[in-house]
Amino acid sequence: MTFSNDKPIYIQMADRLCDEILSGVYQDDDRIPSVREYAVLLEVNTNTAVKAYEQLAREEIIYNKRGLGYFVTKGAKKQILKARKKEFMKERLPELFRQMQLLDITIDDIVEAYKSL
Repeated sequence: MTFSNDKPIYIQMADRLCDEILSGVYQDDDRIPSVREYAVLLEVNTNTAVKAYEQLAREEIIYNKRGLGYFVTKGAKKQILKARKKEFMKERLPELFRQMQLLDITIDDIVEAYKSL
C-alpha cells in the first residue's frame, strides 16, 4: 500500500480496512487478518497496525475475541457508510461546489460526465 502524507498511517490503514468491509471482502462477524498479518501485508510497524485496530475497535467497527483475533462487528458496513457520507457532505462537497462554480461547471455537466464513465 502506498501511503500519503495527508493522514497518519494508522488512519489510512483503518480506512483501508473500512474500504474492504464496504466492498464485501469482510462481512459481519468475519475474522480479519491479525495485527501482525496486516502489518506484514502493508509493510508497516506492528505498533502502527495496533493503533489502527484500536481505532476501529473504539469506533465499534471491529471487536476482539480473546485468543481468536479480531472480527467485523454486525452492522459495521452500515455504520461506515453513514460516517463516510456525513464526512463527504460536510468536508468534500462544499469544496467540490466551490470548484464547480469557479470553473463554470454545471450539474448537467457532472451528470453527463457520470453517464460517460
